[in-house]
Amino acid sequence: MAFARLLLALFVLLAALPGLAASPPARQEPTPEPLTVYFFDVGQGDAALIVSPTGKTVLIDGGPPEADEALVPRLRQLVQGPLDLIILTHPHLDHLGGLARIIQAVGARRFMDPDFDHPSESYRKLLDVVGQKVGQVMTPTPNPVAPETLLTIGLGEGVTLTLLWPRTPRDTFLKDTRSDANANSIIAKLTYGKTAFLFTGDAEPETEAYLLTRPIDFTSTVLKVAHHGGRYSSTAPFLAAVKPQAAVISCGTGNDYGHPTGEVLQRLGAVGARIFRTDLQGEVLAVSNGATVTLTPKKGRSPPTVVPGQVTGPVATGPMPSSASRTTGGKVVPASGTLPERTAPPTRASGTRYVSLEGSEVFHREDCRVLERAKTKERTVYTDRASAVRERRPAKDCDP
Repeated sequence: MAFARLLLALFVLLAALPGLAASPPARQEPTPEPLTVYFFDVGQGDAALIVSPTGKTVLIDGGPPEADEALVPRLRQLVQGPLDLIILTHPHLDHLGGLARIIQAVGARRFMDPDFDHPSESYRKLLDVVGQKVGQVMTPTPNPVAPETLLTIGLGEGVTLTLLWPRTPRDTFLKDTRSDANANSIIAKLTYGKTAFLFTGDAEPETEAYLLTRPIDFTSTVLKVAHHGGRYSSTAPFLAAVKPQAAVISCGTGNDYGHPTGEVLQRLGAVGARIFRTDLQGEVLAVSNGATVTLTPKKGRSPPTVVPGQVTGPVATGPMPSSASRTTGGKVVPASGTLPERTAPPTRASGTRYVSLEGSEVFHREDCRVLERAKTKERTVYTDRASAVRERRPAKDCDP
């Protein structure tokens, strides 16, 4: 009997040992919530929505006016409540056209633009809506306490949005470029783990050259290609610094500008970037888990493309130069719910005429070089700018 009791006790003891009991499932690390970027198909224009792992939403640009019919319901599908921030990279119609209706239909808590004055009726109307509907109005103004530092906006779970350009009034806007409005586009880098997205607006070659003089790490997994793939931007030195694994070009099918140009496609190919085009592939969805980015175009049967992240450090790679030199970055300054004072738009010389080519949605100054190359096309002539704006939008070539 004693032996039986001893055997029973030994059995119970052995059964209780962890090595002989059923092994519990191995503990799995939680999968990080994704960072999602939607590059919308808005025709000849730009619009991208950032949704952070914590649900923070940032809309960068709002496409041309004709895009709002599709963009508003799409944003309502993706966004719960008002947008946390709208960034207008620069005041051109193909970037701001849908924003007024988006603000009225979806809502926005904050609005930021470069504060670059532009004589556009559509821009003025947008600012009126912003002043009435948006709680905070911001500009990328440097922090006077630390003017050399880059502004970094936290979006939760380690996601940051760093503003690289512009930074007035400490550093003046770029002037006498092919298009000063383009040259002073807001440039921002979105970073999550080892992955990053670089948003470049319609940056000009002068913008890229200035940025390259700064001690900044431009390495980015995904590049939103500047100026819809126009030949003047995306210079070889800039692409060599960015080292994009993928490049998204937002442009319209059969657009008047020939975007994207062969020169830019060649330069992107030379750095090994995989190219996605909204005119061919529609909306492009990019999802980052902090280590890789998966890009999925809406159109076509191509499988999702996974590209590795290669970011190894913070955006700033060293101290900024002294105040005597041009630097990049800035601090967002709220304007107490009202727009800052804007200077009056420059006046146009009296007698200036404006011309639109047959089938085109834009108008040019009469002395624009584009018109010289299209002498055989039918054209509509406007004797004043107001008449032209009512029917067309300003061309970017001559910024009429």
